[in-house]
This record gives sequence, C-alpha cells and structure tokens, in this order.
Amino acid sequence: MKVWIPHQAGLHLVGGLPEGVTVEVAEHPDRLPSGVADVRFWVPPFLSGSDAAALLRELPDLAVVQLLSAGADAWVDRMPEGVTLCDARGVHDPSTAEWVVTAILTQLRAFPAFVRAQAQRRWAFEGNTPTDELSGKRVLIIGAGSIGTAVRDRLAPFEVSFTLVARTARPEQGVHAVAELPRLLPEADVVVVLVPLTDQTRGLIDKEFLAAMPDGALLVNAARGPVARTEALVAELASGRISAALDVTDPEPLPADSPLWTMPNVLLTPHVAGSVRGLLPRAYRLVGEQVRRFAAGEPLINTVVDGY
Repeated sequence: MKVWIPHQAGLHLVGGLPEGVTVEVAEHPDRLPSGVADVRFWVPPFLSGSDAAALLRELPDLAVVQLLSAGADAWVDRMPEGVTLCDARGVHDPSTAEWVVTAILTQLRAFPAFVRAQAQRRWAFEGNTPTDELSGKRVLIIGAGSIGTAVRDRLAPFEVSFTLVARTARPEQGVHAVAELPRLLPEADVVVVLVPLTDQTRGLIDKEFLAAMPDGALLVNAARGPVARTEALVAELASGRISAALDVTDPEPLPADSPLWTMPNVLLTPHVAGSVRGLLPRAYRLVGEQVRRFAAGEPLINTVVDGY
C-alpha cells in the first residue's frame, strides 16, 4: 500500500514501517508523486483547505486521512464513505499552550506598548507602569481537552485559579458545561478559548458572551476564527472595555482594512500557535504510529467523531 505525506523530512521521521508500505511525498495536490491507485493512507499538507480536500475524490483506494492539525473542521463534511478521518490531537499541545501563556503575559505586562516605544526610541516608563500581572488572576479555559490541560499545567506556577469548561460537564474532574458560561464569564479575568470549530461552537463568542466578561478582562482565542463573531468582537474591543490576544480571525488572512489591526488593546498573530520547529518530529511520530496500526489491522487513535 502507498502512504502519501506532505514533507520530505517525514520520510525519516515516521520510523520503521512494515514490509509492503511505500511512503511517497505529495507536497501539493497538483504535483502528485505517482498514480492514485493503492493510496490507502494520506496525510494532507498542514492547515490545507479546499484545494487539498478536493483530492479526496481522486483516491479510489483511500482508507485513512491523517491530519497534521488538531482541528478537523475543514474536513469533516468532505470525507467519502468508508474513509476514517484522524486529527493530530496531542501534537500541538506544547506549542499552542506556549502561545497562550506568551500571549497572556504579553498583554498583561504591556509588552506591545513597550515594543512600539522601542521602535520610536522612547523610554516609556511613564504612562505604561504599573502594568497588570498574571499572579492572582482567575483563568477560565473553554475547551478542556489536551491543549486546555496543557495550558492549565503551564499556568499553574503563576499562582492563578482555574475554571475549566467543556461541551458537557465532568463534575468528577471539576469541569463545567458550556451552558454555564453566562454564570462563569463574569468571574473570569482571563478567558482562554480552545474549542474545536463545530456547528455548536461557531459564533460562541458573540455579543452576549463578550458583554458578560468583566471590565478589564482579557480574551485569548487560540481556537478558530469563526468561533467568534467578528462584528461583535470588533464592537466590544473598540469600546476599550476588554482586551484580546488573537491567533485566529474570521476571515483569514485578516483584511488590511480591519480595525483589529490598529486597536491598542489587541494583540494579533497570524495563526502561528502550532507552527514551530518541533511540529514535524511530533507530527510524524503520530503518523508513523498510525500507519503501523493501520497496516496491522489495529484500531487507530485520534479518530474524529462528531466533528472532533
């Protein structure tokens, strides 16, 4: 059987594979390495969209699609019957958690203001101090999966208190349900959103959500852009009542005329939380394990059910 992967480096990162498995590099849907017959396992390019997904219709023997992203929203409605979709749950935990912690500290300690002052060669002590601090903050993490847990673990040394939220409550683990957000949001100093994009989470961050956040709170979105309603987000942030750190926007790339670019209370990064040097070694360890499982007829891990 053939396995298609999108990176040349993956050829040695997948590790040893069973006899009869051929791995080929398919970096782009328009430049395929060989004929489509006998491609049983396909790893699309990282963060690929509809152009890559269109290739699904051209692979008659395909059985498994293994994503390199934690989110599967661009693929769940496109899978042919009989093809198993798997995400990269766990691969992005360290990098995304690092981004979240960095974003929180950057905003609370006013680093964007100091960076702007540095560009002007201006000693900006007056007007920017005292800054806020992370110590003692009440952190609400919406999305209590593996990334949410990684964020909690990395924030724990900063002497913060946590509230975790998932789709359904897990009382034995202290996890609340999304339905409880109207009660929980007013009690949070920092709100971290890490949910997958599904029909249930699309537009979760709306006018009511934002209005429930207390004055001075920080919103951190490392999920997907459409989890937030952009119009409501712009309106609330324009008031200056809360601040935000956004790695994702709707649409992406963010148009040059979006007011989010110039708001002093907004930190923007271009969907980079998972784009780190350690991505490929972690990702292809998962790919290698999945290929070995599939070849041996064993159950796959990280299968996508109900959108995630």
